[in-house]
Amino acid sequence: MIRSFTTLARTLNLSHAVAELQSTRQTVRRHISQLEELRGERLFDVINRRYELTPEGEAALPSALSLLGHGRLWLRGQIKDVDGLMGMSYEDGKGWYYYQQQLPINTAWSNSSALMRTAIRCWAETDGALEHPKMNAIRPYVLIYRDTAAGWICTEVGERSFYSKWWGWANARSSVGRSLDQFPFGPELARVMDVPLREVQTTHGMRIDQVVTRVPRTSGGEPEHLVFDRLLLGCQMPDGSFALMVIVDRPDVIRVNGLDQSALEEMAEDVYINFSNI
Repeated sequence: MIRSFTTLARTLNLSHAVAELQSTRQTVRRHISQLEELRGERLFDVINRRYELTPEGEAALPSALSLLGHGRLWLRGQIKDVDGLMGMSYEDGKGWYYYQQQLPINTAWSNSSALMRTAIRCWAETDGALEHPKMNAIRPYVLIYRDTAAGWICTEVGERSFYSKWWGWANARSSVGRSLDQFPFGPELARVMDVPLREVQTTHGMRIDQVVTRVPRTSGGEPEHLVFDRLLLGCQMPDGSFALMVIVDRPDVIRVNGLDQSALEEMAEDVYINFSNI
């Protein structure tokens, strides 16, 4: 039923959804009707023979995609809680991999990142106000994202940020205005990777994750090991609207269960943040 809902929500065309699902029109219609009955709300309107999501359907879609993504990864043993913190792993069998592990907040105090400790202090002292003068100490090292109808949009890239260190300032600066990188394995997996961002958006709080992956540093280049700790902070723009501050730093140890330290040891030596706590 959830697959029928998400497929129809993406195509907004019953014939296309039926073909993609290798199902029948009657089955897809029945699934939608059953979901609407169970939820007690309409998910679609049909206008001029074309399906359109209702406001309730639009609100239900992100969590439905996340459920599918979680379910498929769970069936493969690629998503699990570690001491109550979400961990995820994905490998495509062609050399690409992505591991993401949520970390306890006290990691910010126990690791070597003066940048993260300072960022949390600035965030707490300013109530998350981006334009507060006390934020000036960390603004060159952060990325700022806004949530839009097109997804997360990058509005600011710090010239001294980890992002700029990895891709170079010119390429990093060119990312302003672009949507958050979309992973090439479908919207469901992307939604799982999006969970930390949505959590912080909902709570206006903070979260730390460690990511271990392989990413090219240049267009068309060979993938290289990339390991980083990522601090997410819920902030606010001058008009009170939500903004997501992202602070990334190189860790001193890989904390993802089951991984050795080789990826960190083989990571390019020039990718580090030179930040002095003031």
